[in-house]
Amino acid sequence: MHWGLPWPGPEVAAQAEKAGAAAFCAGEFADTNSYLTTGEMVAGTTGAMVGPGIAYAFARSPFVHASALRHLHAKAPGRIFLGLGSGTYRMNTDWFATGADKPVARMADLVGAVRAYLEAENGSTVTHQGDYYPINAAIRAPVLGRLEIPILIGAFNKLMVRTVGRVADGVLGHGLFTDRWWTETIGPELVRGAEERGRDAAALRRWGWLITAVDEDDPARARRDARLQIAFYLTVRTYDTLVELHGWQDEVSAIRTAFGAGDIEGMARAVTDEMLDAVALCGTREEARQRLAARQALPDLAFLSSPGFMVGGRRRERYAASAVELMRSVEHG
Repeated sequence: MHWGLPWPGPEVAAQAEKAGAAAFCAGEFADTNSYLTTGEMVAGTTGAMVGPGIAYAFARSPFVHASALRHLHAKAPGRIFLGLGSGTYRMNTDWFATGADKPVARMADLVGAVRAYLEAENGSTVTHQGDYYPINAAIRAPVLGRLEIPILIGAFNKLMVRTVGRVADGVLGHGLFTDRWWTETIGPELVRGAEERGRDAAALRRWGWLITAVDEDDPARARRDARLQIAFYLTVRTYDTLVELHGWQDEVSAIRTAFGAGDIEGMARAVTDEMLDAVALCGTREEARQRLAARQALPDLAFLSSPGFMVGGRRRERYAASAVELMRSVEHG
């Protein structure tokens, strides 16, 4: 397994690269822009791949996605990737003021339109025949030329995963992904989508986030923080198919009841040891090593993600630094 981190800042990133980190990624929210953070990553790294992981797909036009990627590629050629996520229907309509109907078809069309800009040659009109993003751009300035930038999709359920297999370069898995979800849902649907288009499923990237909270001084708090992050994710009904696969319906019902009541400790208590073992690396460094060794279907490249729900910035930074030490210990025995 190759590994990386959500952007931890240049100081931790430098230590991570020395320890073998292959990539850094950048999420986004109302106060964080993934492309701006990718610019920071370009400036603060030397060899690792960097990119949005994820950028809100429909909040930007294909032109804006592609021009940002070209700008970043000029500063770090060969090191840029793009991870796209659809966001929720409410986010798209209420926050971004953009269309969000038929997100699977819209995502496939967006990937094609972004590629049209990335693969355009100087002197040629950029064209893409799409239902959502029809492009006919006669860009006269000599700024184009074909770029090979991997496009991954943050996909969870079957239809979007199948779309990855049809049109993208890989999947960017959620922090909730378990071994069973990788093997019983993600793998088969990637193959199914790839076969529909005559593509090689084995060539697709299988990247993903992995909740990681290691604390030698207070392992109980690290386990609690990991439980809370799992619980917070599971308040969203989008992930109910994974819940049903594992038979966690009663636990998730308790999580949602506690969440509705503002009972933070109740949320953490509702996450069982089985759930914790299936999802997260946490506790002491040795406990985390054992959890890592027990996993059978980790992503090819795992972004070791510090818990963020009810966890302050300083503790997240310590978790990121501890994740680097964890991987250093794994790679050096």
